[in-house]
Amino acid sequence: MLIFPRNIEQKQNLMQEPDEDSIMSFPCQFPIKAMGMAEEGFDILIVEIVRKYVPDLTEGAIKSRVSQEGKYISITVTVEAESRQQLDNIYLELTAHEKVLMAL
Repeated sequence: MLIFPRNIEQKQNLMQEPDEDSIMSFPCQFPIKAMGMAEEGFDILIVEIVRKYVPDLTEGAIKSRVSQEGKYISITVTVEAESRQQLDNIYLELTAHEKVLMAL
């Protein structure tokens, strides 16, 4: 599971790692999970961000789960990842958004 840092320097270092070091082969199915406060529109926000990089996203690729107390929500979007760069771009934009508490 990949956890992407919020620190700009750590993000830049991550972006410089070559694809040869990756244990993943592309294309592949890859679940992206974003967590935030259970507010109206959080799921739409996550889907809009992911769709910038995966335009052919289908509704069946999106799952949501609210925490037991209803305070938090997680949105999982399973994408057909084409490259490490594509995944990095998605995670960088997700973690940069103020409403996203964590992306895995």
